[in-house]
Order: sequence, then C-alpha cells, then structure tokens
Amino acid sequence: MRIFISTGEVSGDLQGSLLITALKRQAMALGLELEILALGGEKMVAAGATLLGNTSSIGSMGILEGLPYILPTLQVQRQAIASLKKNPPDLVVLIDYMSPNLGIGTYVKRELPHVPIVYYIGPQEWAWSLSFRNSGRIVKFTDKLLAIFPQEARYYREQGAEVTWVGHPLVDLMQDAPSRQAARATLGILPEQIAIALLPASRRQELKYLLPVIFQAAQTIQAKLPEVHFWIPLSLEIYRQPIEEAIERYGLRATVLSAQQKEVFAAADLAISKSGTVNLELALLNVPQVVVYRLNPVTAWLGRRLLKGSITFASPPNLVVMKPIVPEFLQEEATPENIIETAMELLLNPTRREQTLTDYEEMQRSLGDVGVCDRAAQEILQMLPEGSRGVGSGG
Repeated sequence: MRIFISTGEVSGDLQGSLLITALKRQAMALGLELEILALGGEKMVAAGATLLGNTSSIGSMGILEGLPYILPTLQVQRQAIASLKKNPPDLVVLIDYMSPNLGIGTYVKRELPHVPIVYYIGPQEWAWSLSFRNSGRIVKFTDKLLAIFPQEARYYREQGAEVTWVGHPLVDLMQDAPSRQAARATLGILPEQIAIALLPASRRQELKYLLPVIFQAAQTIQAKLPEVHFWIPLSLEIYRQPIEEAIERYGLRATVLSAQQKEVFAAADLAISKSGTVNLELALLNVPQVVVYRLNPVTAWLGRRLLKGSITFASPPNLVVMKPIVPEFLQEEATPENIIETAMELLLNPTRREQTLTDYEEMQRSLGDVGVCDRAAQEILQMLPEGSRGVGSGG
C-alpha cells in the first residue's frame, strides 16, 4: 500500500511523524504493508517516510513574508506531482500547509480521480474573518476531513465536507512528558531557580520580528528577578547561531538545547512564546504563558485594509475555547513592556496563575481523549480502496 502524505513547516513535520507511527501500528494490526512517501521533514523520516522534498523550513506567515518561499514551494509541489504521476499512490493525506496542498489536492482530484484524499487538520480558515476563503476548493477535492478542533469540525461540515472529529494529536504526544520534578532534575534546575522557556522562532521571519522583543523583555525580567534562568529549545538547529549571538548581545543567562523540548516545558514556571502549536503543548503541561506575534508592518496593514481580515485569537489554546485564556499580544501590542508586565503577574500573582490552570482544564476537555493518532489512522486506512486492501492483507 502506497500512501502519500504532504505537509510543511516544523509543526506539520511533528504531526506527520505522529500520524505515520500510528498508521504503521494500525496497518500491522490489519496485516497491511505500507510504503509512505512524503513532503515533510526529519521527524517524518525517523517515523519511516521516504521524503520527496524537505518542507520543514519552507514556511511563513503573511503576504510579504511568503514571497521568498514562492519558488521553493512551487518546486516541491512540482516534485510531488511528478512523483504522483509516475507512481500513483493508493491514498493521499494532506496535513494543514494550505497553499501547496491546495495545488496537490486539485491535481490529484483532476488527474487521479480514483485516489481518495483525506485532509487531516484543515487550514484554520474557520478562525479567520477574511473576505475570501479557500474552503470551497478544499471541500471539493477532499473525500474525508479529519478535524482536530470541535470548531474546525463544525465549520467544514457546514461547508459541505464529510468530517470526523478525532481530537488533537498533542494529547497523545504529551502522555510521556516527564513530571516537573524529573524534568528539573534532568536539566539541573535548583528548587529556588525560576525557569522561563523562551520560544522565539520556528520560522526565519520570527528571528527578525519576534526575537528582539522577546529578548528585550527577558533582559528586564532578569534584572528584576536575579534567580531567573532562561531555557531555549531549538525548533530547528539552523537557528542556533543567531539565537546564541542574540543571547550574548542581550546579556541573558540562558541555555540553548536541541532535543529536550518536553523537559524544558515540563520544568518551566512560565513561557514567553511565539504563537503556534507550541502554545498547546505548554497548555497541556499546565505552563502559564505569554503569547506574542508580529508580522511585517506592511503585511499587517494589507491584512487589515485590503483583505478585511480579522483574527479573533491567534494562539490555539484560545481558539479551542474561543476565549482569552492565555494573554496574546499581536503586532503593535507585542511590546517588551506588555510582555514584562504580564509575565511578572503570571510569575508572582498566585490568583492569576490559578485562573490560568483552571482555564487550561476547560481547554483540555475540548481536545478529545487519548488515542487521537490511532483514531485518525483507522479513519485513513478505511479510505483505502477495497481491492488494494485485499492485496495488502494477502487476500
């Protein structure tokens, strides 16, 4: 059985790897042998995929920010389509990554109409108020959409898609996270130390627009609280040098780590983070956080004026329950002063901290039960054509 999976960026690579592991587990139970071809990253390779193109660092947020990635995106899209043409898969799974997946989904529907298409984690158009959307195109080529948020399921169902809500895959991922005590022991954090996780970037543009504001805030927090130490788990190794240079420039007491994200999160008293999937990981480990995001000012202006776009919330924990359970500072509000004030309150005000933990509990109940990836894998394998399933199981 040949399954083609297409995704991009750091978060897509993570989701893809979790899905591949579950697909292999479920296929083995059915007596199916799987070959998985993919657009993705190193985590998916480690889970058993053969990469047709590495897309983990091809990604951006915004109009101007996306310009440098147009050619690389078209290139991997063309590579994928050429491969699909030569060796048609039995099934296609698209994960988020809207622009490239729109092209791939449209191609498969037109040229390989007998190949089922599953969209796992639909693009977050349900969270935006834009004057134009691509939901119609997505619904047109998708045979089944597997939603991870209740609102996502509701939105795409209303658009006419066949939808199953499976829950959020991070619920599974966080099951083997270490306890706070174990994580602090592993990292050598003393009981009296305050550990703050800094998560400035998983995209190159974020080094430019987010790192300075987050590090300026960290500089002041360090001056106010001498017992603070900052921990920075890298999303991609290529960001080590610019981050280490910035640590020196701002005079921060900070440790940069490559592969211990779960330990850092479990050990942290607070996180100051970019907006993204990482906010949910922190929320599932009950870590209070301050979320920030900035785009190129021109992009922000275009979004507001021309596209008539508005975003109710940016961070996933707030989107899950559609209320502000974690503080978000976007664009002009993403200032060191706002970050410092909120971070200090979350660190030093027990009432504010308790409220965050209570809100996290409500959010966690909306993410579904453990077994998300296996449920998604079962739904996907059910979409395989009957004949090919018979061949795979020796029938």
